[in-house]
Amino acid sequence: MKLRTTIRAASAAVIALGVSFGFTAVAGADGSSSIWSQTHRQALFVETDASSGNTILSYHRASDGTISFDGSFATGGLGASATNGSSSVADPLASQGGLTLVNNNQELIAVNAGSDTVTVFFVNGTQLTPIQQISSGGLFPVSVASNGRFVAVVNAGGAGSVAEFALLGGRLFPLPGQVRSLGLSNATPPEFHHGAGEVAYTPNGKFIIITTKLSPNEFGGYDVFSVGFNGALGVSPVFTAAVNALPFAFVFDNAGNVVATEASNSSVSTYHVNSNGTLTNLGNSGTDGAKALCWISGANGYYYGSNAGSGTLSSFDENGSGAPQLVNATAATAHAGTTDSVVSPDGSFLYVESGGAGTIDAYAIGAGGTLTQIETIFNIPVASEGIAAS
Repeated sequence: MKLRTTIRAASAAVIALGVSFGFTAVAGADGSSSIWSQTHRQALFVETDASSGNTILSYHRASDGTISFDGSFATGGLGASATNGSSSVADPLASQGGLTLVNNNQELIAVNAGSDTVTVFFVNGTQLTPIQQISSGGLFPVSVASNGRFVAVVNAGGAGSVAEFALLGGRLFPLPGQVRSLGLSNATPPEFHHGAGEVAYTPNGKFIIITTKLSPNEFGGYDVFSVGFNGALGVSPVFTAAVNALPFAFVFDNAGNVVATEASNSSVSTYHVNSNGTLTNLGNSGTDGAKALCWISGANGYYYGSNAGSGTLSSFDENGSGAPQLVNATAATAHAGTTDSVVSPDGSFLYVESGGAGTIDAYAIGAGGTLTQIETIFNIPVASEGIAAS
């Protein structure tokens, strides 16, 4: 009841403050309001994670998948890098999901790891308007997820934590008492391999899943918190150890199973999410024989892993039991420090950051999950991390 009352009060506050925090309409050529004039412009957004001032780079996505720069937008916060020498040069956040579109792509949320905040932008095509900068509820935020009503932010610094917010009127409102420790043994900034890697809601919205990399016990696994109707998180997580060490990032297949990268041996493993929050492995892992398979995107039943240590992309699918199968160990060659990736909403194109080289590679997704490179964009700031597409 307390959470319900809080959400209602927050909603009333949004209405009351609509003048102060509302969106500014843009006058069209005929003098009419044209705030939605760009909403049909497909966009790609990239986060620089710069410690001197975090910025979002915006690109227009053409129908053939190519992109063109359209502007940069300051988050008002600072980026930061995890510690571990050269590894963090290409991968400063050591995470997936640091830049996330929510609410049917109407808002974009970016983590500011150096400021312990997140920034919310209103999205108008390729143009961004900052709405809010708010505490992440912990130290060194690295990943954001939403189920529509609520937003979860995972913090990788110190003991690590997950904080949950109500999403109302394009703004975030912390849910009272909904911050949970992950119990990690880490510092701030976190050590690269021992922080949390990603947070995501299950497709049915009943659970939040968080990867814990090499914590605990230098192996790592999956923390699963239940999510109540009013956003109330379980008091403590249900932990499932990974099949292979260093679980990093994951997506969900059409059945709602977890398709996860486990970087110690560059493999992909799949898990069924049980009603009690435990995860059941669905079969043998698939490995690509490359180095540092950490990030993953899915499209049309195929899954694309970024191998940061090899500068390549590998592709996987699943057998009839849901176990992963390697399709192509080198589905595409990218650039040094291949990291975060995103698939266009229609499943036609894959965009991949290479934080070591400062590039974005664009690929057309073909029959059988094949990748055909269509473009490389250079001069992206090195160590940029976080990517989203509308």
